[in-house]
Amino acid sequence: MQFVAKEVTLVSVFAILLASLISGCSTPPTRGSGIRATSGVAPSSYSSSIASFSAVSWQALPGWQDDDLSQAWPAWQKSCDGLRKRNSEINWHQVCAQAANVSGRDSQAIRKYFENNFQVYEIRNSAGSDAGMITGYYEPVMTGSQTRTNTYTVPLYSYPNAWKKSKPNPGLARAELMSSGILQGSEIAWVQDPVAAAFMQIQGSGKIRLQDGKVLRLGYAGTNDQPFKSFAQWLLDRKEISRSEATMQGISQWAKRNPDRVNEMLNANPRFVFFKELPGNVSADLGPNGALGVPLTAERSIAVDLQAMPLGAPVFLSTTKPLSSEPLQKLVMAQDTGKAIVGGVRADYYWGSGEAAGEMAGRMKQNGKMWLLLPR
Repeated sequence: MQFVAKEVTLVSVFAILLASLISGCSTPPTRGSGIRATSGVAPSSYSSSIASFSAVSWQALPGWQDDDLSQAWPAWQKSCDGLRKRNSEINWHQVCAQAANVSGRDSQAIRKYFENNFQVYEIRNSAGSDAGMITGYYEPVMTGSQTRTNTYTVPLYSYPNAWKKSKPNPGLARAELMSSGILQGSEIAWVQDPVAAAFMQIQGSGKIRLQDGKVLRLGYAGTNDQPFKSFAQWLLDRKEISRSEATMQGISQWAKRNPDRVNEMLNANPRFVFFKELPGNVSADLGPNGALGVPLTAERSIAVDLQAMPLGAPVFLSTTKPLSSEPLQKLVMAQDTGKAIVGGVRADYYWGSGEAAGEMAGRMKQNGKMWLLLPR
């Protein structure tokens, strides 16, 4: 992935489970921004094939004055790092240069910076609605080993050597691939739980904590080019779980009750994701790289549809926390994308790494609104 939520680029467990089923990212993005703009000049509205953008005042943002923008500032600095390396019709260079004069610890100074240098645009879907679905994704963290042990018996694979020179298109489906022998010798790490390994494939990246305390970071390295099919939907179709159980947690519980049928469930999804080891100098505390090529920031990065808005842009998000009416209103950065993230008002919210983040991501399917911030 890119970490596409998405399999998103961070392609998300819940985004994909829900979008296929019933929403992280990951496959690399293949689409460009649908927005057209004159460099450095913001017109009164923006449009794309799937969304419309209308200028509004800062007062239109619910919770804007309450957000601690010092927590969003590192994510915006990472966006600037990525945007400086990209060609864009939007003039990001000037606002990124001006950011150097702002104290990242002063929330009010950051608020003034955005209000002085950006115009807010309300986002509406092509059908005219200003509301859409907000899901969540995360980076899995598992304990494991770089060699097979009695505890760690489930392999995660690098791209098979046999396919580097010549690969059928599409490649073998998961069931055939696992029994073909092609993967032998491509094991990159071993973990304990086959369902957790499958969720890591959906996320497209993750961390493996080794027995010596070191952290192995794995990133997306390709797929077998088969279509994604939701094993959650497979369980629903067979009435093995209820819709309320069609979450990462519910599926894991089903697997514990039915260990002899786990492989049958996993084979319902013919798609298979391969990993690569990321450089050892990558900090274990940093999030995985998103489609922008910069590390994602927990609770301040989102995956979006690139047909709707430009990668790297600041976005104000108004939704609620999972299974709750508690407001979640924050400035976030559009730093990722994914196949399940489709629509103008559509986002996958990156919760971070580990079990707690996975709990939140696996339950998140909320209604929400979004506003795009673009340079004046």
